[in-house]
Amino acid sequence: MDWQNTPESSNIEDRRGQTSASSGGGSIGTGGLGIGAIVIILIISYFTGINPAVLLGGAQMVAGSGGGQSQMAPPVEQARAPANDQETVFLRHVLGETEAVWAEILPAQKGVRYTPAILVLYNGATQSGCGGAQAAMGPFYCPNDKKVYLDTSFFREMQQKYGGGGEFAYAYVVAHEIGHHVQDLLGILDRTDAAKQNGSRTQANAISVRVELMADCLAGVWAANGNKKWNFIKQDDIAQAIATAQAIGDDNLQKAARGYAVPDSFTHGSAAQRQKWLTAGLQSGQVDSCDTGIMQ
Repeated sequence: MDWQNTPESSNIEDRRGQTSASSGGGSIGTGGLGIGAIVIILIISYFTGINPAVLLGGAQMVAGSGGGQSQMAPPVEQARAPANDQETVFLRHVLGETEAVWAEILPAQKGVRYTPAILVLYNGATQSGCGGAQAAMGPFYCPNDKKVYLDTSFFREMQQKYGGGGEFAYAYVVAHEIGHHVQDLLGILDRTDAAKQNGSRTQANAISVRVELMADCLAGVWAANGNKKWNFIKQDDIAQAIATAQAIGDDNLQKAARGYAVPDSFTHGSAAQRQKWLTAGLQSGQVDSCDTGIMQ
């Protein structure tokens, strides 16, 4: 991926090297929740498909409603990653590319002004507007504070655990989360969240899959339009992104974890579905091609 000559963004909040002062006592930036509670919540999230950020946030509110409010201790500075290390520079360019593309095509295609999101980089744990953020959650977008949360160790996990990797694959991950921000600006997240609350768990999972597949497609829309502007996609980049989309399909992840897949519990879509919708965005470059049944 030839990203060196593309725009850079300043909308990055680097929290790497920060840690909660209470972490030594068994709480890792989660409002007083212990390790055991965090593990249980992540297990519940895995088998139910509920966003772990929502579960952690709810658990924090319950924990804090007892004898007194449990507050996250102020961050303590440790050795910070250099602001101009290769990884950070790369992410600044990727975020800048998404901002330049969406600022142009979102008004043109949907009549909606694009307001940039903030990309928060952290190590291990941090706080988000949706509750405690943990590295085990993977990257996620929080509509409450309009920020994308990324523990950069996820990129190494993509290589080691999921068989994905490469710069364009990493850019696809960021672009997918920015795709959720685009959905937020279009009012889609509010509608789908309301629909999930009014349905069964199976219905809520099905809606989550549609939301995630649309974000995959929007990542493809970004790549298609970005390539027209900067010609930054190399021959093997598309294969990297598609391989990553397949590797993190719910069916493949569930089979790797427990030997079989349960489609009703899918929250992101199968490998075939993720490949299909990413490809749809790449081929069309149009937001309307990403309607998985949740656009009005």
